[in-house]
Amino acid sequence: MQQEGPAGRRGPVLFSDGGNTPVKSLFGTLADGTEIHSWALANGGTRMKVLSYGGIVQSLEVPDRHGRYANVSLGFDTIEDYVAGSPYFGALIGRYGNRIGKGRFTLDGKAYQVDVNDGANSLHGGAKGFDQRVWDVEPFTKGSDVGLHLYCTSVDGEMGYPGTLKMKVTYTLTKHGDWRIDYEATTDKATVVNLTSHVYWNLAGEGSGTIENHELKIAASHYTPVDSGLIPTGEPAPVAGTPFDFSRAKRIGEDLHEAHQQLLYAKGFDHNWVLDKGISPRPEWIATLKDPSSGRTLRMATTEPGLQFYSGNFLDGTLVGPGGRTYRQGEALCLETQHFPDSPNKPSFPSTVLRPGQTYRSTTIHSFSR
Repeated sequence: MQQEGPAGRRGPVLFSDGGNTPVKSLFGTLADGTEIHSWALANGGTRMKVLSYGGIVQSLEVPDRHGRYANVSLGFDTIEDYVAGSPYFGALIGRYGNRIGKGRFTLDGKAYQVDVNDGANSLHGGAKGFDQRVWDVEPFTKGSDVGLHLYCTSVDGEMGYPGTLKMKVTYTLTKHGDWRIDYEATTDKATVVNLTSHVYWNLAGEGSGTIENHELKIAASHYTPVDSGLIPTGEPAPVAGTPFDFSRAKRIGEDLHEAHQQLLYAKGFDHNWVLDKGISPRPEWIATLKDPSSGRTLRMATTEPGLQFYSGNFLDGTLVGPGGRTYRQGEALCLETQHFPDSPNKPSFPSTVLRPGQTYRSTTIHSFSR
């Protein structure tokens, strides 16, 4: 791995060792002169690099069964590439992760129109969501853990959302190499909130080819079918007997190319799984992803009621990663823990409303093994 110094020279990235403060370096500069920094940290065999721009996980490295490291998340080498048109690579997502139909919802009798940026719908908070914000970053060590606190404020009316939202997101690497995300948010006016992380995974290594041979298991007996605009119809459907049944571990490519209407709408998987556990006060294990070729395995636990599985359907070969390889359709996947898409318009879905005096809290844990 390489990093760019203040004079634009390349040199080896330095990572913190377990229990030490993360290493800060200049990653690049925005057009308005704002400096974007990267933070390199390591613990328990996991190494990651995080940007102040978008809270982006620019790289995440874990070893394979032979102890060989690879970056298993998609990303870019320069800030210019992220600004020019990243499909949310590694970013923090908000104010509302996933889609809101037509960008409209009613809250306490008042209608709101938020930014529309995905056909007729709003996606991931609008054209300038949290993935494009510059976050304040504070490194920390706590016992055997090492991590970053990220802070950001979204003002009342930004992208059409009501209320000034103050956020704190904590990335922690534990002594076991687990990556934990803790989200917190407060508001001064009733609003809707759905925060998530948008890492694109390829456990064989970024740019290494298809993820169709990855094996995935999701603890969900239902999912939320969508219309042609990928907005949930509102009625969960059983996964049994459909390509959406990942209740047992199976190859992602096993049913990916079936002529199922839901797969045709999304050009693959891009749906919300209704987790059997529902909302939980503590993170519970809900998904396992394994790459048989390398032995790398990712287990995920969350407090959230939903998991959006996206099979990289719109990667088109025009984006080039830090390894110099292009990213093509189906060469990475996302597993986004969250509340359900379009919940503000679906009273039967778990509520995403946050009110003054309440604190939004959510936790997701990524555990790696080989």
